[in-house]
Amino acid sequence: MNIQKLHHVAIVCSNYERSKQFYTDVLGFKIEKEIYREERKSFKLDLSLNGEYILELFSFPDPPARLTQPEAAGLRHLAFGVLDLEACIKELLQNNIDTERVRTDEFTSKKFTFLYDPDHLPIELYEL
Repeated sequence: MNIQKLHHVAIVCSNYERSKQFYTDVLGFKIEKEIYREERKSFKLDLSLNGEYILELFSFPDPPARLTQPEAAGLRHLAFGVLDLEACIKELLQNNIDTERVRTDEFTSKKFTFLYDPDHLPIELYEL
């Protein structure tokens, strides 16, 4: 195998408009393409960050809820590198989004925190 990089992460949301607003207006992702697939009754939203395609946001009728916290088998969380963690936290609070307490990575001494998207998907902000 000759894997070059992570291409994208796909997320299924329970409320498409709410999640679209969160990932674009709050986190700052740019919409690359938005389509509605009539046969699936589903939107597909391609999102980029700094010009790089990174997320697909899907809507499906009545998706099941996330069953457990990140320690379950499967995808644990999304992590995004940020330059100024405190500034990010301040901006999130201005958008009425709480974060967990700031922690320090015991191996790198870098600061990080977690927040949750509208469907309670854990998102880590990790200071670069």
